[in-house]
Amino acid sequence: MKTKKIGLLIIFMALVATFFSLNLGQYLSLDYFSQQKTAIFDFHAQHPALTAGLYFGIYVLVTALSLPAAAVITLVGGAIFGLIEGAILVSFASTIGATLAFLIARTLLRESVQNRFSGSFEAINKGIEKEGSFYLFGLRLVPLFPFVAVNLLMGLTTIKTWRYFVVSQLGMLPGTLVFVNAGTQLAQVDSIADVASPTLLFSFALLGIFPIIAKKVLTNIQAKRVYQGFDKPKSFDTNMVVIGGGSAGLVTSYIAAATKAKVTLIEKHLMGGDCLNTGCVPSKALIRSAKMVSYYQRASEFGLSVKEIEVDFPAVMERIQKVITEIEPHDSIERYTGLGVDCITGTAKILDPYRVEVNGKVITTQNIVIGTGARPAIPNIEGIEDVPVYTSDTIWGLRDKPQRMLVIGSGPIGCELAQSFHRLGIEVTLLNRSDRIMPKEDTEISNYVKEKLIQDGLTLKLGYQPKQFTNINGQAQLYAENKHEKIIIDFDCVLIATGRQANVSGFGLESLDIDLNPNGTITVNEYLQTKYPNIYACGDVAGPYQFTHAAAHQAWYAAVNALFGNLKKFKVDYHVIPWATFTDPEVARVGINEQEAKAQGIAYEVTRYGIDDLDRAIADGENHGEVKVLTQPGKDKILGVTIVGHHAGDLITEYVTAMKHGLGLNKILGTIHIYPTLSESNKYAAGEWKRGHVPALAMKWLPKWHNWKRNA
Repeated sequence: MKTKKIGLLIIFMALVATFFSLNLGQYLSLDYFSQQKTAIFDFHAQHPALTAGLYFGIYVLVTALSLPAAAVITLVGGAIFGLIEGAILVSFASTIGATLAFLIARTLLRESVQNRFSGSFEAINKGIEKEGSFYLFGLRLVPLFPFVAVNLLMGLTTIKTWRYFVVSQLGMLPGTLVFVNAGTQLAQVDSIADVASPTLLFSFALLGIFPIIAKKVLTNIQAKRVYQGFDKPKSFDTNMVVIGGGSAGLVTSYIAAATKAKVTLIEKHLMGGDCLNTGCVPSKALIRSAKMVSYYQRASEFGLSVKEIEVDFPAVMERIQKVITEIEPHDSIERYTGLGVDCITGTAKILDPYRVEVNGKVITTQNIVIGTGARPAIPNIEGIEDVPVYTSDTIWGLRDKPQRMLVIGSGPIGCELAQSFHRLGIEVTLLNRSDRIMPKEDTEISNYVKEKLIQDGLTLKLGYQPKQFTNINGQAQLYAENKHEKIIIDFDCVLIATGRQANVSGFGLESLDIDLNPNGTITVNEYLQTKYPNIYACGDVAGPYQFTHAAAHQAWYAAVNALFGNLKKFKVDYHVIPWATFTDPEVARVGINEQEAKAQGIAYEVTRYGIDDLDRAIADGENHGEVKVLTQPGKDKILGVTIVGHHAGDLITEYVTAMKHGLGLNKILGTIHIYPTLSESNKYAAGEWKRGHVPALAMKWLPKWHNWKRNA
């Protein structure tokens, strides 16, 4: 088998090398055809069968070798043989050639590629097995990828050869007819006047609009397939049903109502979702109380003498509830009802793509938007049911201050809550499987925050695997281990902060067989549509970003695409998504960071500005941290920014705006910033970049220029 592969590779390379070394491509161009048109037509008139055979063989050979000439040969075929004969020749020659290219790729590359990328191709092969024919038909009908690329890439999959041939033949036929028809008009061109003939102009205009028409046809075919067996109502109770009253659902409903659509919002528990009730709002209220404790403890730095602070833990937790209560009206049923949203409290159940049941009533709807959010993921650790366990959803009910708290998980949630509870007087141990906290950040950034947590007095156990919980005579313990040792950690309660999983069950999603991603989120396309074009998903339940502001961002696209998609659809723009971790110091990000740039093979330059040098930061006693900017090599275009320091979450906004609107560091440097403010750090970072990109030649001649000016 290996000998056959080598032999095939040698033949393939020899043929391709011959083609390019002898410059045979010059004979497969429209210029050559135009020059030799009369001779070619005369030869065809005298030897029609031989001409067809030669043409067929050349077409098969060119496509089998993946040479870039198929489009030109197709046009020429129409010019020589006319629409019917030309279409027949091209249809079979292109399919046979494509199948040979497919088999060459399969023979030479599939085994090695499948073995090397087995994980990636396992999912692809399953998709091919399930939807391979339709997927290939779509690629052939709508030329999303080049003809050659489809042949080679499909050869790496497990699709059957006969299926590949048949589907390619059918999928390419409409496009073949359009190209051959355009080619028939080439035979009529004898003068400049012929170029402007309506028939020729229409034929070539059809080439341009064919992909649009084909895509529309494909969309309709796909819709008929997925909706088969469902009874579509002749009229609807509402334009849109939104399931979930969190950030995604609220913003979707708001936009729908603002555009005068009839919209029904169904929430089974609390309006405002996780952000208001268990996430952003309560955690930031907790962080504020914890930071006030930190300020009191640092009073001597500012020339103040205060008595030792006493933390009233139940009062702190009650204040959090008061903050939630004060913000609740912003997300309340009353407010959204006043905006024109029909708000229903109850558990929604999707019956089919057009019907949703709630409280025993069936609502018919044109569109459904799923915004059911996510919940804390609980790891499967032996004995976890025997100890007092909290998550970011349930910790807010805590009133009795524990002496010792174990936090498992060192992502943003784990780090924020661990630091805050420790500052409120609780002995906190932070444990994580990884040997780093906040692993999505650059190493020096996460290490910077780690050192601050250690300075605060937290105990960090990084690189430890939690193995078993026990509770003996009321004493909760965790057994954990790493490569070198086993440890036992005593605690009074444990806070699990190991990530979040999408809420995809309990409302009828399973009965519709809607696909899920490997991480459990709902699979959506670039328009946020599920497999059913009228069912959308946005926010945490869809991903890829589980942030409140990302959910609100997606909600605009879901609402507009659902209500106005027949006129114009918008692809979700994830180009500039910022986020922040509200530890002390804060870490804020937008765009890519250095470890992501390396992983993706993106060239970059790094510019840093140390905030310890900033006047306002020194005056505030917060002179620590840095601004780290990644730019294109030699240019001021911003690829990404990470800020670690005081109010980093606010400072990042200037870079978010710059990246969104294509502004580079030169524009930031040329913008007046108020003195003294923390925002000057952004300008100084831009200044550091400018200093490193001053033209060397100019700097060499400037002293001579100034010397000449002094002596002129």
